[in-house]
Amino acid sequence: MKSPLGASRIHLMITFVLVTCGAVAGACLGLLLSGRLMAVVFAAVAGLGAGLGSFFSRRQVLTLFQPEHRAVPADGYAEGLADAALVCIATYQAAVFPLTPDGVSEAEREARRTMAYRISAYEGLPYPVQTSAAAALEAIDHGADPGRAETAMKALCLTIYDHRRGR
Repeated sequence: MKSPLGASRIHLMITFVLVTCGAVAGACLGLLLSGRLMAVVFAAVAGLGAGLGSFFSRRQVLTLFQPEHRAVPADGYAEGLADAALVCIATYQAAVFPLTPDGVSEAEREARRTMAYRISAYEGLPYPVQTSAAAALEAIDHGADPGRAETAMKALCLTIYDHRRGR
């Protein structure tokens, strides 16, 4: 959504659907409880409640559609997350391809894998870094080719470097 007009239209359509569904649900409930008069009263109250709720939340909903709201925070938070993801994935890589055959236990390997996947899926991480992290995790998970995993890790490092603010 590039224009606030488009966001306003979407909000208006959602409001229309909510008010309609609220009125229909209120009418059904009123009809079940007491009859036609109560159906009309319940429909009006439920429709009015849905409309007021949508009206009062309009400003908050429209700010979600603003481009600056969807951007990566400017305080370095996303860069820190990207660095943390790199460290977690690198420690997971070290657990999958240890220097000694029995250097890492299965529980430690699984714990490092879980942490790497969790931080790589975090929503504050920039999308290109997420996709590169997913590719690196896939290469490491196969566990058969250390060269492929190393290439994927290099690609992840370059992606993180390319998305730094100072560059």
